[in-house]
Amino acid sequence: MTVTPNVPQAGHKPPPATPSTAPKATAIVALDVPNADSALMIVSALGDLCRFYKVGGELFTGAGPSVVRSLTEHGCQVFLDLKLHDIPNTTRGAARSAARIGARILTVHATGGRAMMEAAMEGARQGAAQAGHGGECEVFAVTVLTSLDGERLGEAWGRTGVNVQDEVLRLAEIARRAGVTGIVCGGAEAPAVRVGYGNTLKLLIPGVRLTGSAANDQLRVVTPGEAVAAGASYVIVGRTVTAAPVARDAMRRVLAELG
Repeated sequence: MTVTPNVPQAGHKPPPATPSTAPKATAIVALDVPNADSALMIVSALGDLCRFYKVGGELFTGAGPSVVRSLTEHGCQVFLDLKLHDIPNTTRGAARSAARIGARILTVHATGGRAMMEAAMEGARQGAAQAGHGGECEVFAVTVLTSLDGERLGEAWGRTGVNVQDEVLRLAEIARRAGVTGIVCGGAEAPAVRVGYGNTLKLLIPGVRLTGSAANDQLRVVTPGEAVAAGASYVIVGRTVTAAPVARDAMRRVLAELG
């Protein structure tokens, strides 16, 4: 099914787009390292240039929940990128635990369905309330990984002629109905999402690279400036900063592009 930006799914037109009044996008640095010591070395190196970090599967399985607490104790916010995809009850519990330990953002897979995403939102609210620190845990639904193009996505889903943007918009509509904070999508698809949904869905854009940086295993990459122009609320930068000869210089370039 071909999906148009302003009508993502037949019979389910989203609220009209409104001009963005949001501040510039927030940069989140990915701590894609195997242990807490390596993660905290990056945090120390970047210092006041970054106070928001991503803890993904490698670091979380290597260091456990304590690394989230360590980062918050250092005055940092944490994006816990676990991409939960399970039955609603299990996802609710995991989201509750994530918010309780201090996660500011949590990801789930949009393909888990509306009920699962609703459960994640419920769990995140419960966990934040139980933590008692007055914070909030935003839930973002992952649409299509930036390591996939149409051909690879079609192979995974057993279909031919798959259009990545159409699939992102289709999943964005399910996510909107579930009431999540926003979605994770590539920078190439973000403008269509912004046109269709205005500010009703925040956009978190991964695969962000400085000009001249290697794309590595990412297939759909954008620069920080392109991500901002596409309507990003958050941008994820990883190796373009952490593998740079001087990480602080690379981070300054990212911040300059974000405006």
